[in-house]
Amino acid sequence: MPQKQRLSVLKKNRRRNKKIIKNRKNKQKKFYSGKKKQHTMKSQVIADKKTGVIICTNFSNGKKHDFRLFKESKTRINEKIKVGVDTGFQGIHKFHKNSEIPKKKTKKRPLTKQEKENNREISSKRVKIENIIGFVKRFKVFSIKYRCRRKRFGLRFNLICGICNFDSSI
Repeated sequence: MPQKQRLSVLKKNRRRNKKIIKNRKNKQKKFYSGKKKQHTMKSQVIADKKTGVIICTNFSNGKKHDFRLFKESKTRINEKIKVGVDTGFQGIHKFHKNSEIPKKKTKKRPLTKQEKENNREISSKRVKIENIIGFVKRFKVFSIKYRCRRKRFGLRFNLICGICNFDSSI
């Protein structure tokens, strides 16, 4: 085989290898969170404040915004139920009229004393839900780097939520 032909075959093989590597990176890119500078997974928990039972869970890559994850999950909540969410859910009033969301301050307009007091009330009501999320994070699988398969993340999270529900019912 002449040397020129052999070189062209080697160049083609290199190009094929580069394409394979690019595809591998693209799979990871979907999970890369620019905020945390890591490849992350995101989970969303809907829980009952009175009983402490986790009602619904949803999962996605860490890149997705909280409110977008809520919209794409298509979770419907009865209009009579009051929903308390954090500031990551701006615009939830369009989907659920009976919802409480803290006010955000801007550079031009700081919060008034009344708005600050209202935000404190909302956050004090959310403490119970934050404690439930903290209870799930006691299982170190979700509080530290997740080293298992991404496909099994939802299954493991649901199993641990079931354990938490069992523990809260006792």
